[in-house]
Amino acid sequence: MLRKPQVQLALLAAAILSLVYAANSQFSPDNDSAVVNTTESVKKAEKAAKVIVNKSSSEQPDNTASEQHLVAADLATEEGSTQTQMSFIKVSDDRPTKAPKDVQINSLDELSNLFDSLNYNTKSWKDGNREVPRLTFDSVSERWQKTSNQIPVQQKKMVFFRLLAPLILMANENILLERRLIESAPLDDIVLLNIAVKYRMIKSVAQPITEQQRQQLLEEIDILPPSLVLVQAAEESGWATSRFTIEGNAFFGQWDFSGNGMIPKQQRKELGNYGLARFDTPLASVEGYMLNLNTNNAYKKLRSLRASLRASNSPITGMELAGTLDKYSERGQAYIDGIRQMIRYNKLDQVDEAYLSDAAPLRLVP
Repeated sequence: MLRKPQVQLALLAAAILSLVYAANSQFSPDNDSAVVNTTESVKKAEKAAKVIVNKSSSEQPDNTASEQHLVAADLATEEGSTQTQMSFIKVSDDRPTKAPKDVQINSLDELSNLFDSLNYNTKSWKDGNREVPRLTFDSVSERWQKTSNQIPVQQKKMVFFRLLAPLILMANENILLERRLIESAPLDDIVLLNIAVKYRMIKSVAQPITEQQRQQLLEEIDILPPSLVLVQAAEESGWATSRFTIEGNAFFGQWDFSGNGMIPKQQRKELGNYGLARFDTPLASVEGYMLNLNTNNAYKKLRSLRASLRASNSPITGMELAGTLDKYSERGQAYIDGIRQMIRYNKLDQVDEAYLSDAAPLRLVP
């Protein structure tokens, strides 16, 4: 019979397995860009779990304590807090792992009714509720391109922000799960090595990473504040009405030199044969944008500032990080000023305290 500490350690190992499985299966129907195969992840996580259990058993056989079981409500940030937002540190242990359920939406009225049924509306937000449902969608329709110009500006913004926010929080959640694995996995773990390849730390999985590279990964791989992501998506996609958003789910104007990009009408020949990157889904576009900011040398200032804020347990905000984006646009400081003005005007700093619901995910279909 297992002694109590052994039981706790066994449960910890099982929890690690569940977390890695959830991270790779949760949104698989909508996202083909995952780096790690789910089956492979589970096998390697099992190996990591055994190592952790054995190490813990030898070091602290009588004092092992399981971490607190977290639910979505535990991720709420206290009003007036001067510390890093809880949703940027932890993930819920009760987050769903099943594929999204399809919900048919044929009009803006139906969409608004869905928001109300999920308590995801203006009244709830003003009451201080920062819980966001897990909503996904496969593409932006041409109908939105036409309709958005015929509805009040505030309604257009509301629809855009409420549909993009869940995708941003999902992408951030997956990054936090990557960080968790980076912190705990053995240096030769194949899942960890795949993450290192994804973030361009190493070129192949043939060699283990070093402890120094592990720490560097933790500085490079981190969340992005939803307020910043929302305004950049709005700015770059024209509130999801641009040709590139409709044709290829491109929300952030990322360039593609592979020859597979969408060619702009006025291509700048001096830059070579480039196009705008296309993505399978809007969620994949958000993830691609975050990968770009977490790897491109042009945004090293952003990553350094973000790491500094996390190290000092300070809030990580869009207003702060926006100041590092002078190289995102040729407009430089004018671009930064515009991004900050959009965050202020739309009061999007509040979205940096949002967190995902534990309720089952929904996939909106026309």
